[in-house]
Amino acid sequence: MTGAGEATRTLLDERPELEDAVRSVVETEEATDGPWTFHDVDVDSGAFGELVSRGVVEKVDGDYRVPDVESVRAALAGEAAETTADERPSPSGWLPDDAPDFREFADRTWAQPRAILGLVGALFVVAAMRLTQYGSVFRDGRVVSPGNDPYFYRYWIEQMLELSADPTDLGLLAEMPGGATGRRPLSHAVNWWFTALLGGDQAAVDAVAAWLPIAAMVGLGIVVYAIAVVVTRDVRVGLASVLLFAIAPVHAVYTGVGFLEHRLHQYFWLGVTLLGLVWLAVDLARRVELDGPDDSVRGHLRSPTSWLVGLALGIALGISIHLWGGSPLVFVPLAGYVGLRAVLDARAGLSPTLANLPVLLALGVGSLLSVGLHESWGWHSSFVAYTPVLVLGGAIVVLGVGEVWRRRQLHAGLFVGLQATVAAVGLFAFRSLRPEDWVEAQGRMADLFLREGYTESVSLFTPDYAVLFGPLVQIGVGFYLAVGVLGWAIWLTWRRYEPGWLLLSVYTGYFIALAAIQLRFAAQLVVPLSVLGGVGFVYALSAVDLARVPRPFRGGAAGSPRGDGSNSWRDEDSGSDRAFELPDPRMAAYLLAVGLLLCSFSLLYVPSLTAQTTYTDGQYAAVQEITTHAEAADREYPDDFVLSRWGDNRMYNYFVNGESRGYGYAMSNFDEFRFGDDPDGWYGEFDGRVGYVVVTDIDADLPEDATQIQLLEEYGTGGPDGDALAHYRAILLEEDVAAFAVVPGATIELEGEPGATIDIETTATVSGETIAYERTATADENGIARVTVAYPGEYDVDGGTVTVSEADVEDGATVAE
Repeated sequence: MTGAGEATRTLLDERPELEDAVRSVVETEEATDGPWTFHDVDVDSGAFGELVSRGVVEKVDGDYRVPDVESVRAALAGEAAETTADERPSPSGWLPDDAPDFREFADRTWAQPRAILGLVGALFVVAAMRLTQYGSVFRDGRVVSPGNDPYFYRYWIEQMLELSADPTDLGLLAEMPGGATGRRPLSHAVNWWFTALLGGDQAAVDAVAAWLPIAAMVGLGIVVYAIAVVVTRDVRVGLASVLLFAIAPVHAVYTGVGFLEHRLHQYFWLGVTLLGLVWLAVDLARRVELDGPDDSVRGHLRSPTSWLVGLALGIALGISIHLWGGSPLVFVPLAGYVGLRAVLDARAGLSPTLANLPVLLALGVGSLLSVGLHESWGWHSSFVAYTPVLVLGGAIVVLGVGEVWRRRQLHAGLFVGLQATVAAVGLFAFRSLRPEDWVEAQGRMADLFLREGYTESVSLFTPDYAVLFGPLVQIGVGFYLAVGVLGWAIWLTWRRYEPGWLLLSVYTGYFIALAAIQLRFAAQLVVPLSVLGGVGFVYALSAVDLARVPRPFRGGAAGSPRGDGSNSWRDEDSGSDRAFELPDPRMAAYLLAVGLLLCSFSLLYVPSLTAQTTYTDGQYAAVQEITTHAEAADREYPDDFVLSRWGDNRMYNYFVNGESRGYGYAMSNFDEFRFGDDPDGWYGEFDGRVGYVVVTDIDADLPEDATQIQLLEEYGTGGPDGDALAHYRAILLEEDVAAFAVVPGATIELEGEPGATIDIETTATVSGETIAYERTATADENGIARVTVAYPGEYDVDGGTVTVSEADVEDGATVAE
């Protein structure tokens, strides 16, 4: 054996993970039969540098050669004989026994310390991007959740804890309060269970509100990584997918620290659903390439793993339906995928029914779970609970038609048209047989798509960001990388049997369409989009020679666009993957620079967008002052109800009185109140319904006499020439927010000449600022003047004084001169 052969043997003894790198340069040498460049081989720069330094590869006039191919191949064959793929262990239950290539790769993927360390680092980024507003959430021992809706979920946690704080008391789930069994029963149940598990006290409520979103998104990051690796067999794509998922601004906003909602549950189980579907799809596709159509389906169905995955997928589907009000929308792309999958199977000569039996099992399990919870515990409405049943029925019909189509070898395009007809007939039958459910479905669609006035109700492609830049702000550069890969995936699915790429294409395209209608769906879009974006990210790095081309584009994975007609899973090189190599320091610096460049917009927008949902120091100070005043005045609900902008209303009332279930009164009345010009006139309208009012700065041109101006800018004093308000006592004055206690006010009774005007005045100190409070009264025909004042204190009255107490103001007492 020559020096090159000995060098190869020594290198492989020390670093067996470089076997594939050696194999690659040998095959390149044989294919080119002459000098070649670094770009001609699929080897990391660090590994390639090691081969050159050890003499396995030598540099010749700027190019490279293997000095003795036969000797190197002999050393390689000896190493390969000692560690064959069949001897490498496979993770139990993860891969079928008859897919050794995939088994070998998965073993390397999940076992390499570097890959695991990379995943841990990516998950750290997931958490860090959701902690940017940590200081705004954790205040004085409280968890001040961002946004308005989290206080709805915190309200139901506390309501359920009053019934039971025992996490083993699952009977409570069958007797949940009526308002909790409506549109999001399982989200409330899971939130309660975790809180009860942590002790069931206020500290536990705060802990769950703060940290459950972070924990769920770290778990979803692992799921995204698994989806990417199963589809692409490329660890780098998996890590890139997690990073793009981590820094997507719209997703970070809805899952940040303290943002307890149904969304964290919804997104997590969407990811689990995709993972189950993609595993089943990829497993069958790779068996098809290894064993052919007939044996592949039999092997797929004989594998216990296929049925376990199908069972887990069914549980995920049954869970998903009870997490939120719009859950039927998630079954639309599933139905579309099953329909297109039937076309793909029939075209490939597979039995659509047999190929999709695990998916039918999943739909059956999901239907039983969904309907069972509805019928037994009253969860959700019948329209929502029976959605999986409708999809299951449609899937059975479509797959049955697919069997006929396959046997008669009819045109696939006609099959798609027939499926559309089946869907239309199914909807018509649903409308005819279940008219009440049809009306409810229409109402739900109106709620989801026709509501206006919400930040999330605008389109992802809003003209405010010149249409094309909306995705850059909300999702990041990953959107554009993913769209390119989406086009490739659709083309690839058109050419080959690639159900895994079909799945990602269907879900990504569907959520792009929904996000184009309303921004709220962009966060769901991020889950499948991140995988496609991860492929595009690695490809972008390879385009500037900072990484190998991602495996799906190299001809070494199922679905690669090879033109030689070879079977990628029987090709020797494709049967294994290189170890996850760390780049050398210089290359690492380049990678970091390019990565930061591509991700820079997201890194800027995540803090700024999440900050828009958090509460300012002034708003939190308003909570403190209102709470202090309510306790001192011994006010109880509804006397301590806080009227504010509807988007903040739940937050104020949660901390002040605990009643944060709804914001309907604020939504119906606050704008009319603050844009009107008679705040004292509203005192009668409140009729004991409102105890406090909070006004915040808005970007709008308003008349000088608008209530918003009278309260926020004039502090209720009437301004230089006006009369002060009688029923609004300022308790907090900040630049961007002002809070007032709504009070009956004390009535001062004065004597004077009939028709005479009497001025009374005092000063009050609020938030460190002294304000002058002046009121005017006119004596009646009996010489009696009466005026209502909102502040306690000593009033100057025509050279005399009148003292008004706190109790006088709170009780509406009359004070004589």
